[in-house]
Amino acid sequence: MNDNLAGKRNPWLLPDAVEELLPPAAAGLEQLRQSCLERCARWGYALIMPPAIEYLEALLSGVAHDLDLQTFKLTDQLSGRMMGVRADITPQAARIDAHQLRREGPVRLCYSGTVLRTRPEGADGSRNPLQMGAELYGHAGIESDVEVITLMAELLSEAGVGALHIDLGHVGIFRGLSAEAGLDSDAEGQLWDALQRKAAADINELLDAFGVASPLRDRLAALASLSGGLEVLAEAQERLRGAGEAVGEALDSLARIAEALAAGLPEVTLHFDLGELRGYRYHTGVVFAAYTPGVSGELARGGRYDDIGAVFGRGRPATGFSADLKALYRVTAGRRDRHAEPGAIAAPWRGDTALRERITALRAAGETVVWLLPGHEGEAADMGCDRQLSSTADGDWRVEPL
Repeated sequence: MNDNLAGKRNPWLLPDAVEELLPPAAAGLEQLRQSCLERCARWGYALIMPPAIEYLEALLSGVAHDLDLQTFKLTDQLSGRMMGVRADITPQAARIDAHQLRREGPVRLCYSGTVLRTRPEGADGSRNPLQMGAELYGHAGIESDVEVITLMAELLSEAGVGALHIDLGHVGIFRGLSAEAGLDSDAEGQLWDALQRKAAADINELLDAFGVASPLRDRLAALASLSGGLEVLAEAQERLRGAGEAVGEALDSLARIAEALAAGLPEVTLHFDLGELRGYRYHTGVVFAAYTPGVSGELARGGRYDDIGAVFGRGRPATGFSADLKALYRVTAGRRDRHAEPGAIAAPWRGDTALRERITALRAAGETVVWLLPGHEGEAADMGCDRQLSSTADGDWRVEPL
């Protein structure tokens, strides 16, 4: 049946790749969200709440322009200007740092909110993910990159992710080699696409078409195969020997980040892929993504994106990560340690002062107490209750198993 026709006949159906959460999953997701934000707060990341909708030029300015195709657009009935529903909160955080806060030193921000996208990312992706992220502004060194990657790993571990793999790359390597080859933006984009597909034949064909001569040609082609463990960094030093200063600095930064992560996160498997350039138009330095065995998609991703706030009048070094908490919840729901949290307590519907006082005290102590409304006294278990309030001979009320 045609989707539009089905929607008209069944108005309760949701659009493709748009989902909602029902009990108890909604409560579980909210607990995960609060846990992540509390962890960020302990690291000094202050919570921000940007609006879901802004003027389009603010959402798509500068490096955020790649979000254009993912952004729903509409006309503001008050001003007549074009507005957009946010598809990513990162540009909003950059605007807040650059224009609203305007602090001189490092600024740490975190956020959580629904974003809306015109199309899902991947076959099982959502068009209304619950994005959570953390951003660190005002520091250009590898220490801030290490901090946000370590925070990301800690959040994923707390969420219930077991074996964690982090993929690392650096867009400065590809950009440096492309600049040396004199590639324009169109040629660079074509080569980038071939590198993402690891299509060696296409890469060689493009390098021929662009007239890139050896040894620079060999260096660019080598990126597709520079993938693996820590040994890849030593191999890259050898195969990219003779490249310009920008490439050398990028390799050095990546090696120093790897060393710090190996020392601080010994339980995490590090993988390096110098041809994996996710978001290379958006990022300016190290890029990373987190995975776990048995799950095809990434759990979180991020990288360095210096000067993102320049379009708002104040470019600053920046690094951060984000994750779709709904996707993370689906992955970890069955893995989290579920200490049998008690269910609710059923309370009979009576105008008994002692009963009401007992219910108030139980709720103040953190218990969930559900009134059994008249006519539904036998449905306590369906309401999530595993205990009940029963009256005693002396008029008191005690909690008993249901």
